[in-house]
Amino acid sequence: MTMPAGSTSSQSRVCEAVILMAGSGSRLRGSDQTFLKPLVPVAGRPLISYTIQALANAGITKINAVIGFEGERLRTAVTKLVPSNIETRFIENRDWEKKNGVSLLTAAKHVDGPFLLTMSDHLFDTAAIERLITLANLSELNVAIDRKVDRIFDLADAMKVQTRGDRVVAIDKALEKYDAIDVGLLICPREVFDYLERAKTDGDCSLAEGMDAMARDGKVRGIDIGEAWWQDVDTPEMLREAEEKLRALARN
Repeated sequence: MTMPAGSTSSQSRVCEAVILMAGSGSRLRGSDQTFLKPLVPVAGRPLISYTIQALANAGITKINAVIGFEGERLRTAVTKLVPSNIETRFIENRDWEKKNGVSLLTAAKHVDGPFLLTMSDHLFDTAAIERLITLANLSELNVAIDRKVDRIFDLADAMKVQTRGDRVVAIDKALEKYDAIDVGLLICPREVFDYLERAKTDGDCSLAEGMDAMARDGKVRGIDIGEAWWQDVDTPEMLREAEEKLRALARN
């Protein structure tokens, strides 16, 4: 399937991306020890290939892939999926069993300026990336959010977001009051690394903990993706939902 493409004229300042793919994907993997989540087939293609294509369509020219679990196997497979005109760096996270904030911190020495951040298990169309890049304020943390809360598959597992206007004021899966969902697509200033370091407890932290701290300091902006499509792929049920949606889009 070809994801929707569009103009990239406003994207010249954000051309670098970080993809977090260090975890083992245990919720989707089950007991299969040979399983690599970014390579799971989704509608006939590896899951990570959709992300790579969407980034390429949006004008990204450099990808930093944070690997951990079965890192060498993943490096070999992913290298074959990246277009030749995109520079790719693989960054090893030896503490891959810790939270995803630690994975992002391993990329701190490898990115220069504002960068696009996403996860290897999220699907989204190019329109979502383009909207984020076009509307981002590069001095802040910009979070792509979905206000179509009633359409979210497995809402209980989603990362909830509370906003006031375009400002994000709280981020947590356990939020009782929320009006949007975090899509898993962000444009980050380098300051995000400082917040993640401060969020550490016993050497561990999640991305959400760093984001929430920045939100409390008024440094996070929510950018609504509108009618753009996305889907987290974290469980067998989510995988089936993603395949059904992709096949439906392909028919249209």
